[in-house]
Amino acid sequence: MDSMAPMALGQRGPCVRTLQQRRTLRACPVSRGTVGRLVVRAVASPPKMDTEAAALKAKASGVQQPVYFADSVASVSMDEECSAFIDRDGDFMEVMCCDYGFRSGASRMYQQENDGRIPKNAFQLGWDNFKSELRSLRQSIRFDDYSTISEANPPRTPMSRAAYSVGQAALDSLDAVDRALEAAQVLEPLRPRAVTLDGVTRDSESGSKLINNCAEIRSKLKQLKLSNKAMWDREHAREQSGRGVETPWLIKGVYLSLCLLLDFLYENRPIQRFWFLETVARMPYFSYISMLHLYESLGWWRAGAELRKIHFAEEWNELHHLQIMESLGGDQLWFDRFAAQHAAILYYWILLGLYVFSPRLAYNFSELIEYHAVDTYGEFWDANEELLKSLPPPLVAAVYYRSQDLYMFDSFQTSQPMQNPRRPSCKTLYDVFKNICDDEMEHVKTMKACQDETVSQDIITRREDGPRVGL
Repeated sequence: MDSMAPMALGQRGPCVRTLQQRRTLRACPVSRGTVGRLVVRAVASPPKMDTEAAALKAKASGVQQPVYFADSVASVSMDEECSAFIDRDGDFMEVMCCDYGFRSGASRMYQQENDGRIPKNAFQLGWDNFKSELRSLRQSIRFDDYSTISEANPPRTPMSRAAYSVGQAALDSLDAVDRALEAAQVLEPLRPRAVTLDGVTRDSESGSKLINNCAEIRSKLKQLKLSNKAMWDREHAREQSGRGVETPWLIKGVYLSLCLLLDFLYENRPIQRFWFLETVARMPYFSYISMLHLYESLGWWRAGAELRKIHFAEEWNELHHLQIMESLGGDQLWFDRFAAQHAAILYYWILLGLYVFSPRLAYNFSELIEYHAVDTYGEFWDANEELLKSLPPPLVAAVYYRSQDLYMFDSFQTSQPMQNPRRPSCKTLYDVFKNICDDEMEHVKTMKACQDETVSQDIITRREDGPRVGL
């Protein structure tokens, strides 16, 4: 079997050769223009795997195609469109065929050969992004993207009906302006969105199967619910049980204002809410790293090096949460991207200033936000358990939680003993949201430890424990 593997895998194209050379983990498109046709390979020095045992696992899982092993690369094709992900234990996992995000295929981790490319200059990057977002803004106005918000939250009161009427009138006016500018050739002609997925049509059996699969999953994702009242009930119950966060009234006021804004903007739109949260959730760690780096560069404070490492691991964790929400379609609407990205930049600079005057208050505010995330995710996966268990995880989630290379995964969990590391399951979307909830709880513990300075003892303890004994 080993002698056959290089030829079989080599037929997949240059992506596999890159994998074999660089020993990284990523997904390779089988052919251009076909969304979701991914061959996922578990690499990066995986554990020794009994190929015969793995083949038996494949057969037991219903996989008819052969399983190939070449060096440290293993792949298995489930059918023409989708492939199974092989985790670090050699188990086969179904992953979502389609990526529903605005930037699908362009900026998703583990799905492109050009990860790590050097960026263009800032002017070119800004101009390219402006053109992309302008086109998306025009499409959102001309093709009434905002109807999805009104469908999820139909007006129930005279005030809400009046607000919707004003909003519709504004959209109609902007639509007329856009058409006039297009007729005057100031703006390029706006083409309707394609009905098919990147050139995949129903003309072929495989294309029809892929589109139907993606449409079915998208339909289920739209059925996911999150009750604002149930979420606040959960938070109040936690506080009454003695697990509240003591905070100054000013910090508490800012926190409540942010939460109420999220309740208003994202009612009955949980995936979009989570994407907003995760976009903003990375900012504290960026700001903490920036300030610790500045203090070290000025020669004021060098004891924060280990803390910087923890904060980077926390940001890396939040980055994966963000990409999971993107792959589920959380960033599709132009309005959501505009709101989240501008809020994130503002939040970053506010936290920089707060850290200058009081690092403890900065960590205290983050503890509040992270605890809110725990309550929100906890309520979500409780309320949607059956539906979430019927959906496979996105590829980025499978790679992050179940690959061999658990880059920085243990570093942000400062309260976890090194000899008993956390190794979550990731078989369904239910597991994904439960894992994210548990991750956020680890962030809560770290933010609390940063306030009472017990994090320094955690660092010493983990250093003395040494590297983990196994995976």
